[in-house]
Amino acid sequence: MLSVVIPVYNEAESLETLHRELDESAKAEGCELELIFVDDGSHDASWERIQRLAAADGRVRGLRFRRNFGKAAALAAGFADVRGELVMTLDADLQDDPGEIPRFLAEIRRGLHVVSGYKRFRHDPWHKVFPSRVFNWMVSRLTGVLLHDHNCGMKCYVREVLDELVLYGELHRFVPVLAAARGFRVGELVVGHRPRRFGRSKYGLSRFVKGFLDLLSVKFVTTYGQRPQHVFGSAGLGSILLGFLGLIITLAAWRTGRANGAVLAGIGATGLLVFGGLLVALGLAAELVVACRRQEIRNYSIAERTPSPGAAAGPDVVSRK
Repeated sequence: MLSVVIPVYNEAESLETLHRELDESAKAEGCELELIFVDDGSHDASWERIQRLAAADGRVRGLRFRRNFGKAAALAAGFADVRGELVMTLDADLQDDPGEIPRFLAEIRRGLHVVSGYKRFRHDPWHKVFPSRVFNWMVSRLTGVLLHDHNCGMKCYVREVLDELVLYGELHRFVPVLAAARGFRVGELVVGHRPRRFGRSKYGLSRFVKGFLDLLSVKFVTTYGQRPQHVFGSAGLGSILLGFLGLIITLAAWRTGRANGAVLAGIGATGLLVFGGLLVALGLAAELVVACRRQEIRNYSIAERTPSPGAAAGPDVVSRK
């Protein structure tokens, strides 16, 4: 079964056309389909359209948020509700072409766990395209996951990838990065990008500021998420070392009769020592949080298991303690 998760925010005019195109794509591929529309607090008739589609097609299910929680929350809710082994995501504005779905499934069959779309030619104004290209370049260089279009909403996943990830904030654009950090194979596929037919874009320049802050968070989590003291402690010890060097300079200045220099050096050294101590303490607190949560969050990813002894013998095998 292919599960398609579609976040919706004020896209009532496009939903029926999107449903028809998805149905045609599934029939062409010959796969079983389920559609999950997640209404992220729309103010138009989106929810009424979703209800109408669900009443007419048993493969359609709808989820409605009480208010706008954001795309990451909409995707997380949809992922928690899917039943298929393969999960596809795409935007509801018809700029993503459902006719591309068979090509995504073909890449999954070749061994990829995550396939991300790459809109090489975009029908967006330059003031959105240029910052997006700069942002994608930064993400690729900082994380090592070399994709041209991390922001593309059209992606395909093997179900086990989504079972291991937790989405919050604006982390939906970093799912390939988070998946690659856990050892899953990630690739991309050039897809078409159609002009917007209805409504208007929901994103402004503020998303790039949020995206950059989230990028720092993702880099920290994927690199030091299980050993935060390595970054905080290293910086703290470096600051303490500089503080001790400052104290030596203070003593030297004092002995040579340079009182003003000694006072300034002493203030700087004291600040560095205090700051270093705070960083080390922060690292210890972070380690304590991680240690308490290790029982809840796995810091590893299992690709497969060997059969248990006797598992192939059938139901008559008696287990021994």
